[in-house]
Amino acid sequence: MAEATRKYLVQVAEGREAAPEEGGAPSAGPVYRCAAGAGGASPPAVPGLESCWDIFRLSVEKYPGNPMMGRREIMDGKAGKYTWVTYKEVYDTVIKVGASIRSCGINKGGRCGIYGGNSPEWVVSMQACNAHGIYCVPLYDTLGAGAIEFILCHAEVEIAFVEEKKIGEVLKTLPNATKFLKTIVSFGKVSPDQKEKVEQNGLSIYSWSEFVLKGDGAEEKYELPPKEKADICTIMYTSGTTGDPKGVLISNKSIITIVSAVDEFLRNSNEQIREDDVYISYLPLAHIFDRVIEEVFIHHGASIGFWRGDVKLLVEDIGELKPTIFCAVPRVLDRIYGGLQDKVSTGGFLKKTLFNVAYK
Repeated sequence: MAEATRKYLVQVAEGREAAPEEGGAPSAGPVYRCAAGAGGASPPAVPGLESCWDIFRLSVEKYPGNPMMGRREIMDGKAGKYTWVTYKEVYDTVIKVGASIRSCGINKGGRCGIYGGNSPEWVVSMQACNAHGIYCVPLYDTLGAGAIEFILCHAEVEIAFVEEKKIGEVLKTLPNATKFLKTIVSFGKVSPDQKEKVEQNGLSIYSWSEFVLKGDGAEEKYELPPKEKADICTIMYTSGTTGDPKGVLISNKSIITIVSAVDEFLRNSNEQIREDDVYISYLPLAHIFDRVIEEVFIHHGASIGFWRGDVKLLVEDIGELKPTIFCAVPRVLDRIYGGLQDKVSTGGFLKKTLFNVAYK
């Protein structure tokens, strides 16, 4: 596994053409450069960034009091305003969660699954992995038990962080997934029935508050290991629409290079991300697009507000958050355009004509 990984990273670095898979080794495709780059060259290295952990760590040092992550609190069934936690507050929780992961016997190079919709807990879990050189294995929250079981076993996941409402899907993978999986952590609470079933299969399960408390005071016991650019930080799986999900090994260098590339692209467009910018997190963090965008925002000490996970409520969340930057994929833009067309079509000839002129 290690030799195959090294070979893969060398191929990527050299920009070789796609090679057929041999003996279980991953294949590498050609390297593509952005046309907006300087002569097709690699983006400049960012001083001090050797790993994804450095992206977060350096921002904590530079912007400790900046609001980092926010969510809308639900009171009496109604969503209120966004409440925020600062970079330093997130860092303190990350260190505790990282110590808890290590106390479960998982060290550098171990595999940690994250299964659920975008949330502050998702990012904290990812940063805890980055801190200790543990491979983060994101799983789309749309996946069912079959795909979840495949990924847990294929990636040899030892600990899984799971959105509370998704725990039932993970329990369906037992006992098959227990070959490697030993610990489950809920982003919320754990019911007595869930705890009983998990323990019957020889695993441990914690609520989020229990797991954070488990690491409180244990931080000094587990030193952060050295991390290098060539180290794998993430194994991202495809959604499995054309067969079994396929895992992609992503190194620290890949992530920090893209962060640098985004900055360079914005500079060439006379734009930049500032610490007072706000981003709404709704595209899946299990996909590299949103993962990298959020890394870029973290790199600049900016703020990330999370949606409530319901497409029907996205526009309302946007109205409350007022993001300065909105990232989208074609499917989302098509939905927005379709919604606008529906409203405009009922507004009469003049409104429809003005909209079409403005749109063009």
